[in-house]
Amino acid sequence: MQKSDLKFSFQFRVRYSEIDAQGIVFNAHYLTYFDTSITEFFRSIGIEFGGQDVVTLDYDYHLVKSVVEYHAPIYFDEIIDVYVAVARIGNSSLTFQLFVYVADEDQPRSSGEIIWVHANRKTGKSVPVPDDVREKLAPYVLPSE
Repeated sequence: MQKSDLKFSFQFRVRYSEIDAQGIVFNAHYLTYFDTSITEFFRSIGIEFGGQDVVTLDYDYHLVKSVVEYHAPIYFDEIIDVYVAVARIGNSSLTFQLFVYVADEDQPRSSGEIIWVHANRKTGKSVPVPDDVREKLAPYVLPSE
């Protein structure tokens, strides 16, 4: 995957509270970076599911899988860009690929996969991803390899 193929990113500056005794980003923070970036991605394409929407919508997304791969350390005060791409839209699931780059580097320092299931809020059972969500996500789906 080339960085130029990725259409959305969200930027962070690594805070002191996010590093460990080795001086690098503590592993659990990568999932926070991923989650925040996916939320901002959804916001950027006009899909809100926070705030009042949590109360009024009939659906939600449940995390069913998270994978983080660590390729190289990320250090305090570095500026990182977390790129979000849609790898797959299933019947009731969404698979995201994420890539963490530092500055102008061409190789990600980290990558990962997040899978969500679209679920009915009352029953907790999976339901199909709505057509309007599919339409908004379509431009961000990675080409099949």
